[in-house]
Amino acid sequence: MPIETTPTPRGRIWMKALAAVIVLAIAVTGYFSLFAQKSAPDVTFTSLTGEKITSQSLRGKVVMVNFWATSCTTCIHEMPQMVETYNKYKDKGLEFVAVAVSYDAPNYVMNYAQTRNLPFKVAYDAQGDVAKSFGNVTLTPTTFVIGKDGSVIKRYVGEPDFAALHQLLEKALAT
Repeated sequence: MPIETTPTPRGRIWMKALAAVIVLAIAVTGYFSLFAQKSAPDVTFTSLTGEKITSQSLRGKVVMVNFWATSCTTCIHEMPQMVETYNKYKDKGLEFVAVAVSYDAPNYVMNYAQTRNLPFKVAYDAQGDVAKSFGNVTLTPTTFVIGKDGSVIKRYVGEPDFAALHQLLEKALAT
């Protein structure tokens, strides 16, 4: 017949203390993994004109990197507002790189950029390396806002709330 043992009051206190420490450690780890700002990857964008733009050359500026495709209806819908956002903040130091994803046809990208007179840099990610560097971006549109220090301030999947985006840009550009 098994003998039942109940922990002593002192043993129960130690078990509760140990449980509290474990819960606290998990909470702290979770907090920092969720809210720690990650650095944007070191990449080289190749624009439609062949210009090489490195992420290092953009340091010290607030940058929006927008992954998009001509076949993406949400991307096409949001693009006029992206243009308005860029035009509103470019004189305050905003840089913008629209990255057409690898499955998009280069001639479609070139045609869209030219016929819409996109005012910012448009890059083509032919091999998908830039998308992979940004956390394997597969959904479009996906937009990253990168701070002057090179940290990712915000990642939007889908069309952003432009009023909130503008507030975020104003804050980032002011620092």
